[in-house]
This record gives sequence, structure tokens and C-alpha cells, in this order.
Amino acid sequence: MGEIGTRPFWEAPLASLDAGQWEALCDGCGKCCLHKLEDEDTGRIYPTNVACRLLDLSTARCGDYKHRRRHVPDCLTLTKGKVADIEWLPQSCAYRLRAEGRPLPDWHYLVCGDRDAVHRAGESIVGWTVSEDIAGPLENHLVRRIV
Repeated sequence: MGEIGTRPFWEAPLASLDAGQWEALCDGCGKCCLHKLEDEDTGRIYPTNVACRLLDLSTARCGDYKHRRRHVPDCLTLTKGKVADIEWLPQSCAYRLRAEGRPLPDWHYLVCGDRDAVHRAGESIVGWTVSEDIAGPLENHLVRRIV
């Protein structure tokens, strides 16, 4: 997982990435692990501050990533083929950015070398989310901020 030619792999087209490079694109923000509500009439997606029960709220990491679908059958498996069609992915999502041909932000660990930079930049779920185990009705947890 390094450079392709003379440029870092994360600057290459998504289609050219191997499985390890694809996984490495994840910035560790945890935003895709937040529950969303969909308006049945309009189809609009509304974000909440409620996280999947597997998400560690202090690190924004899945507690059992390898086996997550055993515990959460509807957990999204993000693929190169799906990424362009998932409108609710956060604007800051590395997969979304690269699918749109845009560069990774300066706080992305692949750019700066620091996995915690995403948290310090305020781009992760750390510090403002609650677990689904204690949240109650999702309608009470809609967020106004753009995730």
C-alpha cells in the first residue's frame, strides 16, 4: 500500500485500488455508522447523532468490524461500485471525495500521518453522539449540523 507510479495510491482512481488500499481510504470518522431517518414522502435523509451499538464513541471505530454484519445485518458494505450512488455519505468522506475526483483533506491520516487528526479537526463522531442502546426514539436525535 504505498504509491502508484509517482503519486500516492489515494490520489489514484478508485477503480485502480486493491482491497487493502480501498479499506485504507477510510478516515475513521464514524459518520457512516450513525442512524439516519428517511422521510417516506420525499425520500430525504435526515442524520441523527445516534450511533450503531458496535461503534466505540470515544474512538469512532467499530468494535467488531470483521464480524459486524453478524451483529448488524443491515450494516452497509461500501464498495467501489456503490460509493457514487450513496447520497447520504458525508461531504468529508474520503470515499465520496475520491469518487468525485477531489483530494483528501489535510486532516486525513493518509495525508498528515496522524489517525487522531480527524477528531481534532471536529470531523468525527467523537464527543457528540450517543449509542443506540440508550438513545430512545431516533426522532428525538435529529441533528442540524451537516455530517
